[in-house]
Amino acid sequence: MKLYFASGNLHKKKEMEDLLGGEIQLTLPKEEGIFFDPEENGSTFVENAIIKAKALYDVVQSPVLSDDSGLCVKALDWGPGIHTARFGDTEERKLDSREKYMLLLEKMEGVEDREAFFTCALCLYLSPTRIYVIQEEAKGKIALTPSAGKEGFGYDPVFFSDDAGQIVADLPLGEKGKYSHRGKAARVMYELIKKEIEK
Repeated sequence: MKLYFASGNLHKKKEMEDLLGGEIQLTLPKEEGIFFDPEENGSTFVENAIIKAKALYDVVQSPVLSDDSGLCVKALDWGPGIHTARFGDTEERKLDSREKYMLLLEKMEGVEDREAFFTCALCLYLSPTRIYVIQEEAKGKIALTPSAGKEGFGYDPVFFSDDAGQIVADLPLGEKGKYSHRGKAARVMYELIKKEIEK
């Protein structure tokens, strides 16, 4: 089964393929010259995952996997949430990953309660009448300072995983998926995809 991945992020594609056991090859829209930039105007991770999946399905008329995920921080009224990828961005300039997590630390300066969690919603859009959604979370805290760890991406240098007992960027290569929100959701999604392939 050819499976499109509703994203433009090569890093996320590679991570998702690894989390799916390396057995399922994903295809990004841009790899086939398809312009893909849907308006993510949902109010939840699930809504945005479905919006992305449907938008790509309408073009390719073939099974699509989508992901919408983000960081929710108690001290920021559970933001940035669905706006995680655009946190701190302006019309004039988009921040890089380091600038985003440094801005987060700046906003949390002096805050004692640093509770946070990552959420991931995965949508498998097989047809307009066959849609599966899995949502998972990874609980943790926002560190006081960024880790020097080189693994992971995004906010991983400042997210302390409760399950792993350490900052995500410090986890050995390949360990992140055991504890991450995306890893938890992908393990369930893998079983669904496998059943479809075996039909």
